[in-house]
Amino acid sequence: MYHHLRGRLVEKSPTFVVIECAGVGYHVHISLSTYAKLGADENVLLYTHLAVREDAHTLYGFAVKEEREIFRQLIGVSGVGANTARMILSSLQPEEVESAIRSENIGLLKGVKGIGAKTAQRIVVDLKDKVGLHLDSTSMAAVKSSREEAVAALEILGFSRVSVDKVVSAHLKEDANASVESIIKNALQKL
Repeated sequence: MYHHLRGRLVEKSPTFVVIECAGVGYHVHISLSTYAKLGADENVLLYTHLAVREDAHTLYGFAVKEEREIFRQLIGVSGVGANTARMILSSLQPEEVESAIRSENIGLLKGVKGIGAKTAQRIVVDLKDKVGLHLDSTSMAAVKSSREEAVAALEILGFSRVSVDKVVSAHLKEDANASVESIIKNALQKL
């Protein structure tokens, strides 16, 4: 229904953005890949997918068409919903997902929170012949801010505050200047 949104970035978080288009603010769920590509520019273009359920209409946004295509392919697999597909695209870059499917790397897919062996196998079997995309490669206050943003994003994704704090703290001890994206990716692999 919605192909894309072009407008002014009003709010940005690792899990969603608010884009104002012609006076209407759209709440759009995003992956960490998209979050990293948005940058600080106020004018943005996101390719969208509208997921319609009985109880909600949810808009998902992607920085590149190829990421949206992988998302759509993933949600077409039995047992993989929109949030699981977003989790996969938050844990792995779109080209890593494509590579894992093509090389039948079930272990890499199983490393994503919420993906078990059977689901990983189903993704590989269902999508092996369908993926053919050419993807594009693409101080203490700051640490505290990155930490808070990462913790908030992980809580929104459904993880408990206690386990998130533990994992994020451990990562920041290793790399005090870690970006929000890096912190969240590390946490997703360990939670």
